Amino acid sequence: MAKSYYDVLGVSKTASDDEIKSAYRKLAKKYHPDLNPGDKAVADLFKEVNEAYEVLGDPQKRAAYDRPSAGGGAGGAGGADFGGAGGSFFDDFVNMFNGQGKEAGGGASGGDISMNVTLTFEEAAFGVAKDISVNRFEPCSSCRGTGAKGGTQYVKCNNCGGTGKVRFAQETPFGRVVSMKACNVCGGTGRIIKEPCPSCSGRGLLRKNTTLRITFPAGIEPNQIMTVPGEGERSRNGTKSGNLVLMINVMPHKFFKRKGLDLAVEVPITFTQALLGDKIYVPTLKGAKVAFPLPEGTQSGTTFKLKGHGIENSKKGAVGDLLVTIDIELPKNLTKDQKSKIKELHESFKTDQYEKSREFFKGK
Repeated sequence: MAKSYYDVLGVSKTASDDEIKSAYRKLAKKYHPDLNPGDKAVADLFKEVNEAYEVLGDPQKRAAYDRPSAGGGAGGAGGADFGGAGGSFFDDFVNMFNGQGKEAGGGASGGDISMNVTLTFEEAAFGVAKDISVNRFEPCSSCRGTGAKGGTQYVKCNNCGGTGKVRFAQETPFGRVVSMKACNVCGGTGRIIKEPCPSCSGRGLLRKNTTLRITFPAGIEPNQIMTVPGEGERSRNGTKSGNLVLMINVMPHKFFKRKGLDLAVEVPITFTQALLGDKIYVPTLKGAKVAFPLPEGTQSGTTFKLKGHGIENSKKGAVGDLLVTIDIELPKNLTKDQKSKIKELHESFKTDQYEKSREFFKGK
């Protein structure tokens, strides 16, 4: 029996959303095709992990999956959908042991396509719709994906009688079972090509560059994996397409850094502003500046929180904060007169006005 989606991600059924998300990211990075080129077993695991997260990462889909009538409920995740549309009890029963889906003989499904996409810091924070060029197999227009010249020059396969399936006997834990598999003569199409299509050499598919308009949601994070269902490789007969799997890279910002939905920024101030306090204007990622009353005696490295000026995640209904860390900048190239005034000011200070220094050097 197939593993449940919880087993695929290695979490319990009571796992929180954050635990599921964390497990998914760890496994998706481990099994990413770019890190395991040419390894089909790992590619299958990567697809399995994405499929599990597509369900468990969505509260509504997860709730439906957990219901007893769903695949993850009483019937067990991945259990046979007996009597489901498009199949029979017998077909579904033998497919549990045969490793075949209901589409056996219906044409191979398209494979997934993995791509790296780089977004600017602002695009990741605010969301953006971008045109992405995808190089993928598409059904040949000349033969309409049949592989036959003109799309009609083929005959019924005699081996399977045009059904695309043949019966075979198999020993199972329940005894000898006669089941179905794709015909090895026609490849499950039920047809034999008389004359191959000259455009695609009988493959039924041609590789093309396709431009897709992809919407990246606000708050998308670096190294996040985004799956676009149905935009991967096309199958020969168009029954089922693979997915487009995007690994998100985010360019660094000159001033801001991300901490989840929070933004962090270092703001330089003069030493006189730190001593006397001042009204400073803090930049935000959206461009507008926020007035902030800097308290008297602010120390370098002090961090202030400006509520609601971070990154907004509309899907979660949450918004982060802006974390402002103070960096006191000392003047350079002082004149003789300036040095004299600063020395005079220094001598006017009392020891107890330097709390950290007093405590540090106490007893030394």
